[in-house]
Amino acid sequence: MERLTYAGGFDAVIRQMEGRRDPFVFQDDERFPSPDTDLSPMREELVGPMPRTVRKSTSSFGRKCRELHAEFKGEPALCYLNALLIANLRRRDQPPEVAPLFIALWRDHATFLIDRLDIRWLVSSITTFGDHGATEMQRRVGTALSILFNTMKLYESERVYSGTAPDQAWDMDRKARGALPLKMDAYSIAGGGLDVNMLGRIWQDAESDSVVAPLAHHLLDALNADGRNVFRRLRLMREAREAEKPEDIRHPTLKDDSEPTDSSKLFTRHNRPRANPAPIDPTRLERDPARIRWGTVTTVRAPLDRIARFAAWHLQLGAAQVTLYLDDAKQTQADWLSRHPRIRAIPCDEAHWQALGRRPKAHQVRQAANATHAYRTSDLHWLAHIDVDEFLLPDRPVADMLAAAPDDIAQITVQPVELLAPTDADAPAYFKTTARMGGKSKHVLPEIYPTFGEHLRGGYVSHLEGKSFARPGAPEARFGIHSLNIGSEAASNRAQVEGTVLGHAHAPTYEAFRAHLDYRMRQGSYRKRDRTGFVLSDVLDYLQAEEGEDGLRQFYDEVCTATPRLLDALRRNDMLISTDLDLDAAVLAEFGATPPDGL
Repeated sequence: MERLTYAGGFDAVIRQMEGRRDPFVFQDDERFPSPDTDLSPMREELVGPMPRTVRKSTSSFGRKCRELHAEFKGEPALCYLNALLIANLRRRDQPPEVAPLFIALWRDHATFLIDRLDIRWLVSSITTFGDHGATEMQRRVGTALSILFNTMKLYESERVYSGTAPDQAWDMDRKARGALPLKMDAYSIAGGGLDVNMLGRIWQDAESDSVVAPLAHHLLDALNADGRNVFRRLRLMREAREAEKPEDIRHPTLKDDSEPTDSSKLFTRHNRPRANPAPIDPTRLERDPARIRWGTVTTVRAPLDRIARFAAWHLQLGAAQVTLYLDDAKQTQADWLSRHPRIRAIPCDEAHWQALGRRPKAHQVRQAANATHAYRTSDLHWLAHIDVDEFLLPDRPVADMLAAAPDDIAQITVQPVELLAPTDADAPAYFKTTARMGGKSKHVLPEIYPTFGEHLRGGYVSHLEGKSFARPGAPEARFGIHSLNIGSEAASNRAQVEGTVLGHAHAPTYEAFRAHLDYRMRQGSYRKRDRTGFVLSDVLDYLQAEEGEDGLRQFYDEVCTATPRLLDALRRNDMLISTDLDLDAAVLAEFGATPPDGL
């Protein structure tokens, strides 16, 4: 039988909880003031010697009065009254005047109490609003903060036994393996919004009720100012992660004929303590661009004309080999593509997966397995793992960029830019960048995307992580979707390249966006990983349910289409680049003909 944390289940939990809530017994002369009593004199009255009636009382309420009297001696009587009310409201069946009196106390004297009570009693007060608030919002805010502070008390008490100081951030390179309980998605240190969404919602809720707002806002401000809690530690960890990223990103014009840049300016290292570097195979070190052999690896399920355009573009850029794992195992596609001497087309049939062990169910796992297979069997100096809708957009020959990489770097991250759907057939291909790439904060996003900007991660509908080139030759390394990994972490000896970007044709037309929407919502890039906050998946869910095709079209037009308004907003914020992306010309140059229809 599975062992339970609480033996006896929740019947036992409730019995234990209720056993502490027996109502107080009062003597005949023990009572509270009426809720309409003017309590102002109790501000000036100090708790003095214990009254004889309290000292001699035999009731359970009398015992509580003596206990709290000792704590509040010399303090304003109003603070003592607040404590007695809370003590009663934690029990069942309080006298009828207790809850109204508590509300009146905080309605009329909140500022006085906040200035004089210590944080422990302020937390107890907000917790009491959870059960006994006079309005639904008072109870909602009180309950939310009660759960927040009680949960903090539990995990901060456990943290004491870790030996780590409360204001010391955890070492991110000592991350333990293992899934979170109840199949929870892990909080994203770099971009997660769980903390601000949770705290911000409580703040906003409290604003709507004048009685609970002063206390709730004071406690949230106190939490924000205290450096000894999980929220501050997560912020320190986020800042450490952000410090690994470049402060300033130079944008390529994609028509720049500038001279090669030295590696100190071309690459920004991801410096991490307690690093887990991928070993460097000395035979893969090459500084002469004329001798560099680089290639791409892709797992693809798409019509042949799309695959041909992808392959031809990278062959035109100088790829020595384009490796294509055909996920739907079409031999006819493999035969046509393999006519090119620098293309390696592999149908992912039963024999292929038997050789690799098994066929993973998830497409993303198949991608990683195939990319790792290509990495471990490659004789190239560099191999890039990218998708069929992604196109390298370099500001200099790719071989020149790779030749400039420092010898201790095992992988190079290429940042993504997102293709906008054209409105003019004669216009160049326009790509938008993130706000960060434009040197701006995320606060510009609602200006650029007025309806949906605050719900878009970086302003994109696709990934922000980019893709990687890696030096083959490290037997223990494996390719993930976005990086070369050692164990469960990205290899730490990596750098981000400036100038070269990855053009992502994620949703090149509304028809393509719509055709992939359901899959991406269930299993792909739109699925909700963080269960709080109104993010892209929630936006799309809402639009589908409430506004149908019109809502989805409005979203696509605002976020994904090269309208004059959007192009102007992106230009103003240095978040727009363009290039001539003539894929059909590349196909004719590399294959001599367009692919036959229907393959």
